Amino acid sequence: MSDYSDFDHFGLDPRLVAAVRALGYTRPTPIQSKAIPIVLRGGDVMGAAQTGTGKTAGFSLPILHRLLPHASTSMSPARHPVRALILAPTRELADQVAVNVRQYAAQTPLRSAVVYGGVDMDPQTQALRAGVEVLVATPGRLLDHLQSRNTSLSQVQAVVLDEADRMLDMGFLPDISRILNLLPRERQSLMFSATFSDEIKKLAGNFLRDPVLVEVARSNATAETVRQVLVRVHESEKEAALTALLRDHDYAQVLVFVNAKIGARRLARQLERDGVPTESIHGDKSQDERMKALDAFKAGAVRVLVATDVAARGLDISALPAVINYDVPFSAEDYVHRIGRTGRAGADGVAFTIASGADDKAVAAIEKLIKRRIEPITVDLRLPPRRPAPSRSEGAGHEGGRHDGGRRPARGASAQRGSAAPVDDFFLKPYEPGPSAPAETGAATAAAPVAEERKPTVRRAALLGGGRR
Repeated sequence: MSDYSDFDHFGLDPRLVAAVRALGYTRPTPIQSKAIPIVLRGGDVMGAAQTGTGKTAGFSLPILHRLLPHASTSMSPARHPVRALILAPTRELADQVAVNVRQYAAQTPLRSAVVYGGVDMDPQTQALRAGVEVLVATPGRLLDHLQSRNTSLSQVQAVVLDEADRMLDMGFLPDISRILNLLPRERQSLMFSATFSDEIKKLAGNFLRDPVLVEVARSNATAETVRQVLVRVHESEKEAALTALLRDHDYAQVLVFVNAKIGARRLARQLERDGVPTESIHGDKSQDERMKALDAFKAGAVRVLVATDVAARGLDISALPAVINYDVPFSAEDYVHRIGRTGRAGADGVAFTIASGADDKAVAAIEKLIKRRIEPITVDLRLPPRRPAPSRSEGAGHEGGRHDGGRRPARGASAQRGSAAPVDDFFLKPYEPGPSAPAETGAATAAAPVAEERKPTVRRAALLGGGRR
């Protein structure tokens, strides 16, 4: 068996190796060691790999190497046709892959571009018409450009489906089929997926020719630099536990995982009402909204990012100090994937999991998979006084749509606003009629709940009706 313990051992172009070293990488990951030699030989690959395994370099480095004989310094667009197509399910992942490709090809004449929806097509059109050898795209936007004749796929030599399982989950199968039908029959095809369902295997059967299965055993071992903590509470106390963790630990950034997009929306709104700068990413948000939320989180404009597993796939957040599982994940493998967001590159990290009695089986499955017991702790659920919730006219923070141009008040501003206009106890009391009110009306009103004070409108209708007699 060949030794691929160093990037020099693959036979890659020295310019590509130099670019990789400039990024600080010295040793290939397991998926890279297995995939790069196969792709260099021109074989089709079916890769089982999750985000964070280094799969982008595993397919892009050998593809770039194979394209270098066609590289040209000419300014003519005709000398720069699309020769490699990389399809990704979301704008975030496409953008991340495109950044990697540009970095790897930085010392070569090869051009690359990325196209995705939710933004103006004109800059993308200009880049495509200038000519690019490597095109990274989301399926829908690529079809838009193809329909507008902004590019052609007639000279594509290699195509990659990245995170194919997620593309199918998002309903991209018809778009993918249309795109594949536009490609030359003689080409190299690569497909990477975190899972291989029957639907994925069927797609692979139609898409790949005699593929080599490149599978990296799921790393069920969690990083030693990540402290794993379990917070056991009643189901009704989960929100209080999250608030306590955010209160007691001064992490600059926290990624909070939930199992459903409706839970992501609700939790983000509640944290905002509690005065915690928060954004969320989930399937109901557009690509542009997800990108803005992620950018705000990376820039430190918000402290907490609430995410679902699907929406978080492909996110690359460096130096993330803490992850909180507000919901225990459905699968133990997802737990490993979630907490792998922190403690990267040898840095310290903490992963909190908030669990109720209903989660006992899931927690046991996680501990069995990672072969260790998660450290239990207790938190003080006695919360400080909650900040007054903003009215609808004031907006509801990031998740409720600010009316202040998106500017966050200075720290303490919301509390000052609340104390400046306290709620008068008068408005909390039942209606008491004045001396001039009829006695029977006052008695009826005093005995009724506050919500019934509007009932006299019915009587007015009766009086109007009587006036017509």
